[in-house]
Amino acid sequence: MGANMSSYESPHGFLHKSHSQNQILEFQSKDQWKAHFEASKETNKLLVIDFTATWCGPCKSMEPAIKEFVAKYTEVEFIKIDVDKFKEIAKEFGIEAMPTFILVKKGKEVDRLVGAKKDDLQKKIEKHRI
Repeated sequence: MGANMSSYESPHGFLHKSHSQNQILEFQSKDQWKAHFEASKETNKLLVIDFTATWCGPCKSMEPAIKEFVAKYTEVEFIKIDVDKFKEIAKEFGIEAMPTFILVKKGKEVDRLVGAKKDDLQKKIEKHRI
């Protein structure tokens, strides 16, 4: 029962990694991120921002869990930020370790989790998703 994973670039230049109907958003520029983040303030949608790095082992170990959450919590938006590519964004959020998951609603941080703790992340998503 493998999931059908594919990547494509939208007309706005976002890199989408689709998983069923929902997807993990990755940005190609800081401006794209800023525009998306500003727009998200107008909705009540929960954003789960995964601050990660390609060299981070614990980050890689969380990937299957994130894909599972993307499929399960279709009302939640999942965003992946590479801390090496977007150092300024990581600094703005005070990221000191990876993975760090920041949960945001209406532009405000509502929760944070540092480390590869699948069950803890799921509890935080459950708490803030509605």
